[in-house]
Amino acid sequence: MVLGYLLAVALLGLLALWPKVVPRPAPVEVVALAEVSFTPPTPQPISLNQASLEELEALPGIGPALARRILEGRPYARVEDLLRVKGIGPATLERLRPYIRP
Repeated sequence: MVLGYLLAVALLGLLALWPKVVPRPAPVEVVALAEVSFTPPTPQPISLNQASLEELEALPGIGPALARRILEGRPYARVEDLLRVKGIGPATLERLRPYIRP
């Protein structure tokens, strides 16, 4: 008798939890938003000989220490003169080339 009662309670509990254990698939609404076409403006090259410390730090791959080294190595006649600054190699120079001018 007790075993039948426990079995009935277990079955009722399972029936009550059944929608949570095995949910029915519900229809899904898919909304496709239009793609935003934004092209950032082309950056104006900054002058190595006139740029401030903050402007140099804003360049990609240039941190505070490297910006100070660039300031200490002024004046620059060509962009390639940056290669004599410790911490700037050919790969970094090519990455910076669109952003700087002598």
